[in-house]
Amino acid sequence: MYGWIWRHLPGNTLVRALLSLMLVLAVVYTLFEYVFPWAEPLLPFGDVTVDEGRAGQPEQTGQDR
Repeated sequence: MYGWIWRHLPGNTLVRALLSLMLVLAVVYTLFEYVFPWAEPLLPFGDVTVDEGRAGQPEQTGQDR
């Protein structure tokens, strides 16, 4: 795929490298501005469970007392 893109870009090696960099930046921008915000509510990363015990100590139950 990358070879196909490289062969179809116009210009010499320097121009192709600059165009490739611009393409990568455009893809990254599109992902961060449009795709990731759209997909974020669909992902389970916000569904976390936190115990209410103190940090560093296991939670006490009725059997441990």
